[in-house]
Parts: sequence; structure tokens; C-alpha cells
Amino acid sequence: MGALLALASAVAYGVADYVGGVLSRRAHFGNVAFVGQVGGLVLALAVAPFVPAHVSPQGLAWGALSGVGTGFGMLFLYRGISRGAMSVVVPVSAVGGVAIPVVVGVALLGDRPSALAWAGIAVAVPALWLVAHTSGPAKPDGVTDALLASVGIAVQYLALAQSDAGLWAVVAGRVAAALVVLPAVRGPVTAVVPAAACGATAAVALTCYLLATWQQLVTVAVVLSSLYPVIPVLLGITLLRERLARAQIAGLVAGAAATGLLVVG
Repeated sequence: MGALLALASAVAYGVADYVGGVLSRRAHFGNVAFVGQVGGLVLALAVAPFVPAHVSPQGLAWGALSGVGTGFGMLFLYRGISRGAMSVVVPVSAVGGVAIPVVVGVALLGDRPSALAWAGIAVAVPALWLVAHTSGPAKPDGVTDALLASVGIAVQYLALAQSDAGLWAVVAGRVAAALVVLPAVRGPVTAVVPAAACGATAAVALTCYLLATWQQLVTVAVVLSSLYPVIPVLLGITLLRERLARAQIAGLVAGAAATGLLVVG
């Protein structure tokens, strides 16, 4: 069940990143990020009271730190997509987002993945790099933003997994994320409804990830959740008529293989 929840998180994240990326090409990325966090906060507030949790100051603090990572990550992710190719920026943002938590999970949190899970991790990271391959030149700003976003995404995953506040950690995180991105808001806020829906979808992704960490090693949950770049790539093919390079196709196949290994492991 933990693996399925992590995969559900990946799907929701992928959809949210695609929609948020498209909106960031039409409106200021800071506006999209802020409205998204508010939308996520509304959803989290509506659901949190119905999920039992032991709410503690420490748990809320971990949730808030996770939100700081979210706000930082989303700002740079959306700015990167507004400047570069989505099929490059999103996968690159996931590589650091998965590599850092895996290292921390094994070195500091005592995670001990099985042999099959290690094999899945070993396949997943290069799979993300392959999905990030593009036949044309990537814009430097987009890649730099993606790498910066990956640090925020890593903090988001690691901090949320340490919280014992249940969905109230997600609530605290949305508040912190909104405060982080607020200074980046520019001019009139447009596309409120789709941006809010995008943020709500991201909150669902975080909730699924949090529930997955209760049943699965953080290392494995992070890797499975970090397969979200597959969704923007597939949506880019079907909706934006983007063309895939052979390396990207290989990356998608490798990502499917990594998923199978992690689920079984």
C-alpha cells in the first residue's frame, strides 16, 4: 500500500507540475506559485480535521520546514519552465530531489532498502536523467533553476517525513510555502481557479507521500514519488505535440522498470 500511495503522489505531482508549468508561461511564475499554495492550504484545512493525528509543535515545525522547501522549489521550478523546456526542467529538478533524500535516509535515518529496492533506486536516477534528454539545446537558466528547485524538493520530502502531525503538517507547510513565495508575486493575479486547482493537486500529492512514509521506507517513498517527471513528458507528447528523443523513450522504459523493482522490493 505504501508503494501505491507513493506512485499516486507521483501522478498527482506530475499533473500539478504540468499545469503549473503551462500557467507559468501565461502568467508570472510567482503569482502561479502563490495562488497554488493558497489552493493547497484550503484543501488541506478541509481534510486535516478528519484524519487522526498527534499534533505537536515539533511536528508542525517539520511541516513548516517542508513548506519552505516547497515554496523555494516551486518558485525556481516554475521560473525554469517559463524560461526553458518543460521536458528538461521538470526531470532535472527531480534528480537532486531524489538523490539528496536517499543519501540522507541511508546515512542519517537508518533506512536499509532491500537488494531489489537498491536496484530500483540505481535504475531510477539515470532514468530521470534520460527523460531529461533533449535533442535541442537546453536554456542554461532553465537548467540552473531546475537544480535549485531540486534542493527545495529534497527539503520538502525529508522534512515532511519527520513530522508526526499528520495532515496538519501539510497545512503548516502550505502556510510557510505561501509566505516564502509571497514576495515573488508581481502585478494582478490571474488564472486564479486553475492555479488554485494545481496547488490543491500538489497538496494531494504531498498527502499521499506522507501516508506512504508511514508504511514504507522514506528512501523508497521518495524515489517512487520522484518519478513524477514521466507525467509532464507524456502530457507534453499528447497535448503539446512535443517529440521524444530515443534517450527519453529509454528513460521512460527504465522508469517503469525501476517502479516495478521498488514495488516488489
